[in-house]
Amino acid sequence: MRAVIQQSFGGPEVLQVVEADRPTPLSGEVLIRVRASALNPVDAAVRSGAYPLLGEPPFGVGWDISGVVEEAAPGARYKVGDEVYGMPFFPRAATGYAEYVAAPSRQVARKPASLDHVQAAALPLAGLTAWQGLVDAAGVKAGDRVLIHRAAGGVGHLAVQIAKARGACVIALASAGKHAFVRSLGADEVIDYQAVDFTGAVRDLDVVFDSNAEGERSLAVLRPGGVLVSIMEHGDAELAARVEAAGRRFAGVSVEPDHAALAAIAELVDAGAIRPHVEQVFPLEEAAKAHEVLGTGQVRGKLVLTV
Repeated sequence: MRAVIQQSFGGPEVLQVVEADRPTPLSGEVLIRVRASALNPVDAAVRSGAYPLLGEPPFGVGWDISGVVEEAAPGARYKVGDEVYGMPFFPRAATGYAEYVAAPSRQVARKPASLDHVQAAALPLAGLTAWQGLVDAAGVKAGDRVLIHRAAGGVGHLAVQIAKARGACVIALASAGKHAFVRSLGADEVIDYQAVDFTGAVRDLDVVFDSNAEGERSLAVLRPGGVLVSIMEHGDAELAARVEAAGRRFAGVSVEPDHAALAAIAELVDAGAIRPHVEQVFPLEEAAKAHEVLGTGQVRGKLVLTV
């Protein structure tokens, strides 16, 4: 099969398409013929060595996949021909930029019927991060006032929609040029974080979803008993202690595979409540070019590889 592998840490140029052995599914696993694989900022951090999650190269990055079950091992939850999507193995290697991925069947779910594979591939890691933070950790409910950092990004644009689907009032932080996009997602209020200090613009929030390492400053806008959800500083024990000492709750979230949450997200997608935004699509052979675009930090929503 074709797969994108790197032999060293470095810039996008280290990503090379090579011929690799097709994986064999073990008991309870499915072999997925990947149709599309999405990029996430963690992919670039691992590729460069800034976040050495997978140890030393060689390895392949990529976790978000959507495709068709080609083989189903004994005990698997799906059958050949089923369309599935997911984020298998994270934070261990999945080598998602590849023609085939073998994955535990409980780490994937049925693809939303209303989406094609490119759109579905854009959902898993970002969608699960938002879901596990807002729904599982914070318990966002109707009437809650929720602040979303980096609301136009991969995680943020889905967090806005998930919070709205739960009935929350959503206040979003985004640069001025992305306000129309964020409002189209359903945000009730959008603040230009480059021109306005959000700590002086909002108060008494029920939940802050922080994907920008702004935990210390975000604490100031939470009401007593409010929840700070952090995906960048989830392991910061000192921050957690300060939040708790201030009478607020800290929820550090490190995303993990979750077929039940993927199924819930797919249900909302098919009901018209969530729509992933795919900014640009590249063929597998242009994975390095896609990483160059990812590195600009200006992407709205997600970038996706077709396989």
